[in-house]
Amino acid sequence: MRTQSALFIPVLLAACAHQRSPGAFRVIPAIPEYRLQAPDSHQALFSNVLNQFTPLSSTWVELRPGMELRMEMAYYREGSSRRTIADFLGTGTAHYQVRPNGTLRLVTMQSALKERPNDQPAIETLIRSAQTRLRFHRFFYEILLNRKAELRGAVLLGAGSAAELDRLTNQLLSDPAALCSARQQQCTVFPETCTVSLEIEILVNGESRTVLWGSSVSSIAPRPQQLELMRLDRGRLARVELDAADPNSLRLPLLPGDHVDWR
Repeated sequence: MRTQSALFIPVLLAACAHQRSPGAFRVIPAIPEYRLQAPDSHQALFSNVLNQFTPLSSTWVELRPGMELRMEMAYYREGSSRRTIADFLGTGTAHYQVRPNGTLRLVTMQSALKERPNDQPAIETLIRSAQTRLRFHRFFYEILLNRKAELRGAVLLGAGSAAELDRLTNQLLSDPAALCSARQQQCTVFPETCTVSLEIEILVNGESRTVLWGSSVSSIAPRPQQLELMRLDRGRLARVELDAADPNSLRLPLLPGDHVDWR
């Protein structure tokens, strides 16, 4: 009886360990484009990996947890009509983090100004608090705001539901001036002096780092001798199997929460 139990326990432990072990992602070389195979065997072209994480188009990206908006605003002497170096006073920066429930949270704010000019807004007030509490957001890189003046700018759109966000997106693309003037609590038009970028947070060699949305593995590990990449899959980290010596494999886009260890 003891012998049977001794034999049974290792088998049982091995079976449990096998069940707990997560599957792996795998980079598949292909022509004309490499693919990423997920643990559930679903495959996506490298060019479609970002779209698998969040809906996006050529003009907008829908924000998801793990993403951040980085805003940098240039300030000029009060009353100056021309934005010249002589009138330049400094910059202010702000980072907004997308929280797990989709709302936005201001995590850092820095200013190199001695005193902000009265005719230019504080960077932390550009996104109204009412909009930060909304759970669905889309960031538009550039919208034609005024056809006559050829005025273009970045826009952040917020909504209480996915359906409402789709509806507001259609309105924004057809008549941005009307929508953003009527729905100021849901639409932020960034000034032309404000540069907005979309970033994600990853872990590189054990340290937290933010990189631009759309960055590839090669942007942080250009010619690695060794590389290990872990990616979230249904709340767990799973290994990404790739050939670190293959430059095409390193074109894999990074996603929020990726863990990269390399040398």
